[in-house]
Amino acid sequence: MPSEHEEVQVRPGAEGDLTALTDLYNHYARETAITFDTAPFTPEERRPWLLSHPVDGPYRLMVATDAGARGVLGYATSSPFRPKPAYATSVETTVYVAPGVAQPNDASARLHERFGFRHVGTYREVGRKFGRWWDVAWYEKEL
Repeated sequence: MPSEHEEVQVRPGAEGDLTALTDLYNHYARETAITFDTAPFTPEERRPWLLSHPVDGPYRLMVATDAGARGVLGYATSSPFRPKPAYATSVETTVYVAPGVAQPNDASARLHERFGFRHVGTYREVGRKFGRWWDVAWYEKEL
């Protein structure tokens, strides 16, 4: 986490971020139930994901970096909600932060609420990882 004197910059993701973004995501795939991916990716396997988030348009990748040497602190994406045409104006958002900056569950709920999202429901036991079932909470925000 940056100190109070370091500046956090948010900018569109770029090709040069691919390895750091992949490493960050792989931590969550290997160690947590934050994502239901169960195996790590190579940067080359994540390249289509990176390219699906151009600088302009509704589906974007924004990267948070610090002025120091730590590099990527986290990222946020907007992606298609569902592939059907009637969903074209809706997006799904995702946020990943460097391990140690935030923890899942309560911190995630507070983050969503801070930015105006509201809890609309919970899917019970929809994911299975690490030998147990996991619930998934859904939040929405009208724009």
